[in-house]
Amino acid sequence: MSSTTNIQKLSGAGLLISLGIVYGDIGTSPLYTLRAIFNTVSESGQPISPMIVLGALSCIIWTLTLQTTIKYVAITLRADNKGEGGILSLYSLVRKKAKWLVVPAILGGCALLADGIITPSITVTTAIEGLQFKFPAVQVIPIVIAIITGLFIIQQYGTSLVGKMFGPIMLLWFATLGVLGMLYVVQDFSILKALNPYYAGHLLATNPMALVILGGVFLCTTGAEALYSDLGHCGKKNIQVSWVFVKLTLIINYLGQGVWLLKHPDYNANINPFYEIVPPQFLLFMVALATLAAIIASQAMITGSFTLISEAVRLNLWPKVLISYPSNHKGQIYVPSINWLLCAGCIAVVLIFEKSINMEGAYGLAINLTFLATTILIAYYMKSKKVPMYIILIFLVIYGALELSFLVGNMTKFLHGGFVTLLIGAALFSIMWGWYVARKIKNRFVKYVGIDDYFELISELSEDTTIAKYSSQLVYLTSANFKTEIESKIIYSILQKEPKRADIYWLVHVDVVDEPFTREYKVEFLIPGKLIRIDFKLGFRVEQRINILFRKVVEDLVANGEVDITSQYASLKKHRIAGDFRFILLEKHLSRFTTLNLYERSIMMYYFLLKRLSLSEERSFGLDSSYVDVEKVPLIFVSTDDIELNRLPV
Repeated sequence: MSSTTNIQKLSGAGLLISLGIVYGDIGTSPLYTLRAIFNTVSESGQPISPMIVLGALSCIIWTLTLQTTIKYVAITLRADNKGEGGILSLYSLVRKKAKWLVVPAILGGCALLADGIITPSITVTTAIEGLQFKFPAVQVIPIVIAIITGLFIIQQYGTSLVGKMFGPIMLLWFATLGVLGMLYVVQDFSILKALNPYYAGHLLATNPMALVILGGVFLCTTGAEALYSDLGHCGKKNIQVSWVFVKLTLIINYLGQGVWLLKHPDYNANINPFYEIVPPQFLLFMVALATLAAIIASQAMITGSFTLISEAVRLNLWPKVLISYPSNHKGQIYVPSINWLLCAGCIAVVLIFEKSINMEGAYGLAINLTFLATTILIAYYMKSKKVPMYIILIFLVIYGALELSFLVGNMTKFLHGGFVTLLIGAALFSIMWGWYVARKIKNRFVKYVGIDDYFELISELSEDTTIAKYSSQLVYLTSANFKTEIESKIIYSILQKEPKRADIYWLVHVDVVDEPFTREYKVEFLIPGKLIRIDFKLGFRVEQRINILFRKVVEDLVANGEVDITSQYASLKKHRIAGDFRFILLEKHLSRFTTLNLYERSIMMYYFLLKRLSLSEERSFGLDSSYVDVEKVPLIFVSTDDIELNRLPV
């Protein structure tokens, strides 16, 4: 814990780590932002006038100021959940304020995952396309696919070793951005007029292509969400201080590209202003450095996607999937299913669009939705912190108007690739929403009974030698939140389905709490020596390895003399051999006699399809399948009281 605290404190190491982890996406935006804007201007037939150049640069500078600096660095970073950030961490802080907040949380999460497919594609492709300035005949697509494939292959082995190089590489990248930009800024200081927001306002008020230009401007801030998502890895102070350096170098580079544009009003779509400001003798070095920066940006998005999915699984917003930990590096996880899904998506995007300029239409739209979702959740967080309502309203009006304007601008790209992002996001949303709603439907049909009504019966069953012993220790996972109740289906399983005699019955309940790394438990002896309940409180970032956690608790209870798990078979008891443990999992299925309406039935059918494709219950809880019995039970018991049946006379 101390190491984590030290990393999050303001320090040189913390600042360097922040450069390597946080700024990959936003740091590579100069590769394509101005090209996207002026490609739009060029296609509209407008000349590249000084007012358009100054207006576009002013829009970029003030977008970075309002959106990234004020909203994320100054405001959103304050919404830390025990030091952790990200849209699902934020949702965990406010989800009890209003049930409907799950909608922006799911929407924002799915948009981030969609962005995880687009980011590696466009950044790596743009970087490699720089080779064509020196070698026009070079085949970009095979190189890009090879890099992306290699990047996803190494995920399973962990990236902590190469991750140590990320900070120095990004420090070199940003320093180089600043130097390249300054080489041109000193040639024409009039470009500094772009710092005046008047030019942004003038462009938006007078240019008929203003909304389309805004769609390009938005690309400069697409990595802002990463500042919040990586809060737990770097700490608030390190991010805030390092952002000053990052923002300065980004703005200088944009201004330098702007000077080049002023000198070359004959701009065309085949030109990238970023590479045009690179001295020819340094082009190959810059392509290599840009490629490394693009890989780092892609790695950040991949890692962020893994973290988001792991949180979604714990919060019951995503099907249970295999999550592994390839190294001891803090926070490093690997989700195979998401890894290969992202890999296939990235390769498909590269093959479909072929050129980075064609991908720009698909980029930005997804992250725009995440920004809107974060704005809504932050407003509720501010409300929970007793921030005056007028300040919250000002925040909502400013950022609602700003991000809706960007959304309209990005929607102009819909037919030029934006539909791809929305299709990916919609598919992901259907999974999250279907899983969430299905759980609500399931909970509606869970019937609870008072457990104390069965104390005497369970005690007698445990002592009834006329029934063959099922297991020495019998363990059920229960969803009952209170120790006074239990699912009727568990009682049915113990007493009726097949009477299960055991020396001790255990009830295990897992409660996922809103704090990220909580690990607590409580033990209730409902029937001393016969029926014991264990309640685990686990943070939404804690791996639910129930098998190990349960064993640890039992070992502590035995060591304290609170429970005796010695086998009651005479031959084994004499030698103090521990009895066997068996877990019973109740797996629900949808009966064809169910009375659900069409929407709910469709959701449940989709849920059971996803469940078949996801990790089994025993594997998701870390249980050894050789000690687990799975019993199928209907989601809804059909009562004979609802059936009318007439008996015919003989």
